[in-house]
Amino acid sequence: MAEARIIVVDDEAGIREMLAEYLSGHGFAVRAADGAAQCRRLLAEAAADLVVLDINMPGEDGLSLARWLRGEAGLAGIGIVMLTAESDVVDRVVGLEVGADDYVTKPFDLRELRARIRTVLRRVQAAPVEAAPAAQLPGEEVVRFGQRQLNLASRKLYDRDGKEIPLTAMEFDLLQAFARHPDRVLSRDQLLDLAHHGQWEPFDRSIDIRIARLRRKIEADPAHPAVLKTVHGAGYLFDSQGGR
Repeated sequence: MAEARIIVVDDEAGIREMLAEYLSGHGFAVRAADGAAQCRRLLAEAAADLVVLDINMPGEDGLSLARWLRGEAGLAGIGIVMLTAESDVVDRVVGLEVGADDYVTKPFDLRELRARIRTVLRRVQAAPVEAAPAAQLPGEEVVRFGQRQLNLASRKLYDRDGKEIPLTAMEFDLLQAFARHPDRVLSRDQLLDLAHHGQWEPFDRSIDIRIARLRRKIEADPAHPAVLKTVHGAGYLFDSQGGR
């Protein structure tokens, strides 16, 4: 994790400078951007491992930039930690839906932010830079999720034709938790512990949001899931025979 490359994106100069100085002092290579346009320029100049991204910025906001990172930019493997106002629950929900790995509410403790950054980086940096499709990796552990295949060694998800389906680090952790406990009901608390190692704050239905995103990537009909099933009043179940 030494010299992990971080971009801090915030329109408030004081916050940018404080975070850049603090994170640089703890072994990170930090660049700062005052908004989405400058962040894009910095990424064009050199890659980054993680972006600390303020949601509420003038012009293009952090949610739009996060969508670009996960979509057009194709940076499924980059970590995204969002900064949100304590009262902006809707923004936090949307942030998770567009692919943020974690969020910290303002005002925040710098040590907590650093701990969350390190947690996300451990997940991001655990994935290899390149990996062949699951069908081309004999001997590796592959778990079928309906018509999809999850390679636990490469941390990659593939469709039936061998095309990779981008996953964020936390989406992989959640699928891995299901893969390790097939055909068993897992409560939200169990999933939080298994997939996120107790790092999440108690937050309204954050697991539900991630399950909904995964269903759009796995299920033939996300509105009627056959693979990641809801067990009302209990949690979720990975049906190892569903959707085949």
